[in-house]
Amino acid sequence: MGFDMRQDQVTTGLGAATLLALGAAVALGLSAPQDINQGSLVRLMFVHVPTAWLSYLAYGGTGLFGLLYLITRQRRFDRLALSSAEIGVLFTVATIVGGMLWAKPTWGVYWVWDARLTTTALSLVVYGGYLLIRSLIDDPERRARVAAVVGLVGTLYVPINYMAVEWWRGVHQTQTLKLLGKIRFDAAPVYGWVLLAATVAFTLLYFYLLRVRAILAAREEAREERELMADLNVGEAVRG
Repeated sequence: MGFDMRQDQVTTGLGAATLLALGAAVALGLSAPQDINQGSLVRLMFVHVPTAWLSYLAYGGTGLFGLLYLITRQRRFDRLALSSAEIGVLFTVATIVGGMLWAKPTWGVYWVWDARLTTTALSLVVYGGYLLIRSLIDDPERRARVAAVVGLVGTLYVPINYMAVEWWRGVHQTQTLKLLGKIRFDAAPVYGWVLLAATVAFTLLYFYLLRVRAILAAREEAREERELMADLNVGEAVRG
């Protein structure tokens, strides 16, 4: 692949926009007033909520790209699905860690088997299995087909996890941003703009990481094909 990421203006521009957006979100988060009840701890919301959103976005992307692969059989969609799944796992871990840091001073424990927390942990099993299945199948086409189906089924996690706090009441608070029925933001308005800025920044981060990881996946795929062709040539030479 003669592609030089340093000469890719789209990736460079997206990376610069992501850095600027993250910097603005950090500045806004640090300047936001303390909460009456939680004090400075409220600032964890500006990371915890966007990381959760990014994991939803990434898992949704895995399902979407998997579906596009099944329809078109274009390998680039399989690479995007893989990249999105890895990003989803990464930010699910970040969501859990942020939630635990928030839970200890508010609930008194780092972890409880609340419905929201349990379904979040299960997503690591689902998408960890997705990545494991990919590593166990050598044939690229079969691997892409099986992974696409698993990714599509796994996307059901997103609405289940989002609604978990409504369907099974536990210690976890209800949605900060309610999207069903009458849209409502359940936090002080002063925090809304900060949370919006952080969510936009993390969304840009997703697309930047997706692009970079997909480029690396294309290079890995090209290397695998070269190694396969080399093995075939050696085999033909031995038989000859």
